Amino acid sequence: MNASLRIDELILRWRGGDDAARDRLVELLYPELRTIASAQMRRERHVSFSSGDLINDAILKLVRMGRIDIADRNHVIALAARLMRNILVDHARQKGTDKRHHHKVELNADIDGGQRIDLISLESALTRLGAIDAQLAELVEMRYFGGMAMGDIAEVTGLSEATLKRRWRTARAWLQDAIENRIDG
Repeated sequence: MNASLRIDELILRWRGGDDAARDRLVELLYPELRTIASAQMRRERHVSFSSGDLINDAILKLVRMGRIDIADRNHVIALAARLMRNILVDHARQKGTDKRHHHKVELNADIDGGQRIDLISLESALTRLGAIDAQLAELVEMRYFGGMAMGDIAEVTGLSEATLKRRWRTARAWLQDAIENRIDG
């Protein structure tokens, strides 16, 4: 059976309440989840757990959600990436986010020329962006935190790649300005 068809079948069974299908789906997607977790861990150096721990925490949160309406593999990956990001942000907040001690995260070099940005600043800016334009914030989550390709994001959102590229440039510019001109509160 084609891996894509198998994943689609497992998602349908999971949506129907089959926990074994959910577990098998996680097992099949684990290598991809590990890649995402490792990338996120490289960006945040003051983390006291492993990428495996990050994946496990994200999966635990996913399990606690119960039945969720996931359409396809890309939705699972995007949701897992968002959960991982939330875990890292929560961890950074718990560790005390004194800027003198908090390492910066780096927006992917091919995305932003290697600029280093504080995770808490990025999260704050992303939250504000989400209040203004939820779709732009979701694009950032999928592209930056999820490492998803524009083609995959196009499938999830139903938007063309050209539109997504324009919106990506807009989101990056907005976040850059929001971080540089940070207003607390």
